Amino acid sequence: MPQDVRFDLPFTTPVSGHLHSAREQHLRWVWEMGLVRSEAAFEEYQSWDLPQAAIRTYPYANAEDMVVLMNWFSLAFLFDDQFDAARPDRADRVAEVARELIATPLRPVGSKPRVECPITVAWAQVWERLAEGMSLAWRSRFAASWGRFLVAHTEEVDLAARGGHLGLEEYVGFRRRTVGIHHSIDAGERARRFEVPAQAQAHPVLIGLRDAAADAIGFMNDVHSFEREKRRGDGHNLITVLHRDRGHSLADAEAEAIRMTNERLADYLEFEARIPEMCEELGLSYEDRRRVDMGVEAAQHWINGNYEWALTTGRYAAVKESAAATAELQGRGSLDDLLTV
Repeated sequence: MPQDVRFDLPFTTPVSGHLHSAREQHLRWVWEMGLVRSEAAFEEYQSWDLPQAAIRTYPYANAEDMVVLMNWFSLAFLFDDQFDAARPDRADRVAEVARELIATPLRPVGSKPRVECPITVAWAQVWERLAEGMSLAWRSRFAASWGRFLVAHTEEVDLAARGGHLGLEEYVGFRRRTVGIHHSIDAGERARRFEVPAQAQAHPVLIGLRDAAADAIGFMNDVHSFEREKRRGDGHNLITVLHRDRGHSLADAEAEAIRMTNERLADYLEFEARIPEMCEELGLSYEDRRRVDMGVEAAQHWINGNYEWALTTGRYAAVKESAAATAELQGRGSLDDLLTV
């Protein structure tokens, strides 16, 4: 099964020791914020084990920040599940909520959401903590990456509502935005309390590195989540696109998706090897070079951490036994409606 597919990643990354205490606080917060509204949904949500993803992708966050990062993780995943391919009538509401999520980082910190539902109220609270202590430059960069991710999400919803499909070339560029890795790497700076210098962020080498990381992670996710998305009728998956657009059998499409993933991992390594040359070209100080290196580590944490989590998470499991999963297998894209009060 695709979730069992292994990739030979070129590095290992550390794991935070804050799992147990942070997970307990996080799960309590998810329930209290109304992000799960039934026991079945809570059971299913726990099977995803997002706290494991957080401790692997942000291994240097302190105990308090780890809770914030786990809380943030829940919002992106739960919002992603709010669109059901069998209910195109929800597209307008998804877009309305997405606009509110995009606007939150652009308003004064602590502003009350203008569109209220569990997702927007929780995001306003989380953003207040994420923005804490970070510069305007970082907040603006995060907001831009977050906005591109959410705009792409609404485009995906609209495309599915109209019964449209993307060809392979279009999908590759689109997936780079929907995977949400750019702002996730940005959050790695917040987790470790540093900022990559602006001139390095704007350099083609670092841009290429982040894009390659996003593609590799997106493609790996598509391989590991294929069974889940197939049963939901979700065509936003590289294997499905290769099968439909290129006429591959599913087995050949899976093999090609794996090849494309490995190709982008190789591209990532090439960009990483050019980082010292980039720092020299920019004339960066020792301290700025150290921040660049930590930014590269943030990308590594996401590549490896997300991969390790994807191999075991119940979110991508092909066979589910819980009551919540049974409801999903019957055609529900989301277990609880989080877009209404």
